[in-house]
Amino acid sequence: MPDRTPEASPSTPDLPAEPLSHSLKQRHLTMLGLGGVIGAGLFVGSGAGIAIAGPAIICSYLLAGVLAMLVMRALGEMSAAMPASGSFSVYAEKALGRWAGFSAGWLYWFLLVVVLAVEATAAAKIAHGWLPAVAQWVWVLLFMVVFTAANLAAVRNFGEFEFWFAALKVGAIVLFLALGTLAVFGLLPDTEPVGLANLTGQGGFFPAGFGGVIAGMLAVVFAFGGLEVVTIAAAESDDPARSVARAVRSAVWRILFFYVGSMLVIVTLLPWDSLEPGESPYVAVLDSLGIRGAGQIMNVVVFVALLSALNANLYGSSRIVLSLAERGEAPASLLRVSRDGVPRRAVFASVAFGFVSVVLNLLWPDTIFLYMLNAVGAVLLFVWALIAVSQLKLRRTIERDMPERLTLPMWLFPYLTWAALLGMAAVLVLMLFDEAARPQLLWSSGAAAAVLAVAGLRELRDRRRGAADRAAS
Repeated sequence: MPDRTPEASPSTPDLPAEPLSHSLKQRHLTMLGLGGVIGAGLFVGSGAGIAIAGPAIICSYLLAGVLAMLVMRALGEMSAAMPASGSFSVYAEKALGRWAGFSAGWLYWFLLVVVLAVEATAAAKIAHGWLPAVAQWVWVLLFMVVFTAANLAAVRNFGEFEFWFAALKVGAIVLFLALGTLAVFGLLPDTEPVGLANLTGQGGFFPAGFGGVIAGMLAVVFAFGGLEVVTIAAAESDDPARSVARAVRSAVWRILFFYVGSMLVIVTLLPWDSLEPGESPYVAVLDSLGIRGAGQIMNVVVFVALLSALNANLYGSSRIVLSLAERGEAPASLLRVSRDGVPRRAVFASVAFGFVSVVLNLLWPDTIFLYMLNAVGAVLLFVWALIAVSQLKLRRTIERDMPERLTLPMWLFPYLTWAALLGMAAVLVLMLFDEAARPQLLWSSGAAAAVLAVAGLRELRDRRRGAADRAAS
């Protein structure tokens, strides 16, 4: 099918043109927001947080969730007023300059394509366990091909695909919460009310003190990454401003409820020190309730969660790099968009690096790929910080030039935006003094410094060219 280049969009002055399709519906965006966050980090990784903080992991998730909620509200305010497929990268450029848009966009793209490798490899390990005769690398190749094809199809098909993937994950959590709540009150067969024994025993609610809460927060805060994709996708909805406002409102509250509710059920039903780090606490709860095949049930859920996140991250990375190309921050060849509104070259560029990451993960998981994974460990916080700073600056512009578009205002502006920035700074400082998190912070800082250096050199080059042009004229 013939390709076309972006055309100017008179409805969004001063913003990059949006040549993409506008066929995503409200339900697609809402489930994309939910599905992008609910992944293996919740179903399996939460066990590590419980081992660190005990029952107080509930507080850790609350703190991390509130921080993510504030960032998403700030991003939602800008997205509702100025929908753009580049989302925070576009807003950072408008608020702070080209260097900020360049840095936010490329750092987030790097984060997504590295995480692609983690998700593809983890899903392949599960599939290999089911069918050992098929090599793990074959599964990885199959997943990458299938989801590349899904992202090359019309965006409405992608939306439907992701909708049902996310629906399965959300349904699994709702069912888990329902069964767990009934068990807590002794309303299931062969169960009795458990009371508060597991919340107050085994060292009390704060077995590791408040330090455990903070350490637990460091372990879980990055599980909230992925919400940003909904603001990227909003530009391809039939009513971007209204759709992103609704999606942000619903997704943030529901995710906080799912995360905190799940932790409350888990640590109420089971002694926290009986849970093994690296093993799914969800499986432990289902096993305790006598549900047969609980491990395999959760394996299926985690498998779907991984593939859903892979799909959403490939989508987000292709749109981010397309937006960078629109603004001259990525090769212009990536601007080609098919007649059905799919940036196919941007998809291929993202999946190509994803394939490279997968190969590095399979060949050198403890060396080269480990360095890459550490290099994106704290990138999410850097991006969140740019979102908050951008909102501080653009809020005044929106109020002055387009007050009618301020449909999703940040709560208690500017105080809560500043509170979010202070919270992120505190997390980064805590990472510096945490032995396990320090390598991620240092490698991520190195990656950010490299991107900032490139952005600075580009700015310097452009200024010299501008000066030379003025002198010649």
